[in-house]
Amino acid sequence: MSAELNRQLAMQTLERAFNQGDVSIFDEVIPAQGVDHQETPGTDMLRHLKDTVSMMRRAFPDLHFEVHHVLAEGDIVAFHSTMTGTHLGRFDIGPFRELPPTGRKIRMRHMHFLRWEDGKNTDLWHLMDTASLMRQLTAPPPEAQAANG
Repeated sequence: MSAELNRQLAMQTLERAFNQGDVSIFDEVIPAQGVDHQETPGTDMLRHLKDTVSMMRRAFPDLHFEVHHVLAEGDIVAFHSTMTGTHLGRFDIGPFRELPPTGRKIRMRHMHFLRWEDGKNTDLWHLMDTASLMRQLTAPPPEAQAANG
C-alpha cells in the first residue's frame, strides 16, 4: 500500500475513533496480532484501544484531536496532535485514576507513530505530555491562585 493511503487510513481512524467515538473502526484496521508498544507484551491491542477511547470519551465527552503535522513514508505514518476536552468524568489511566472530574478544559500534545501493512495498523508507538495534563488537572483554580498572589 502507498504511504498516502496509509496516511489516509491513519487520519480516518483518528477521526472516527477518537473524535467521533466510533471504535468500530478498530475492527477494520487492527489485526489480531497488532502491538501497542506502550503496553505490556501480549496486550490485546484491539481491546485495549477500544477500552482506552471509550474511557477517554467518558472523561472528556468533547474529546478532540487536532492534527498539526503528518508524515508518511513507506509503512510508517507519524503525526503530531493536540488533544482537547473538558474533564467531566473519571479518567481511569495511571496517575489520573484518583482525580475527581474537575470541569476544566485541557490541552495536551501527542506524538503517534503507526506501522501499516495491507491496510492494517500492526504497530503503535505513542507519546503524550502526561506532566502537562497532570498540571492542568491538579493546579489550584485561577481564582485561588489570584487570591494567593
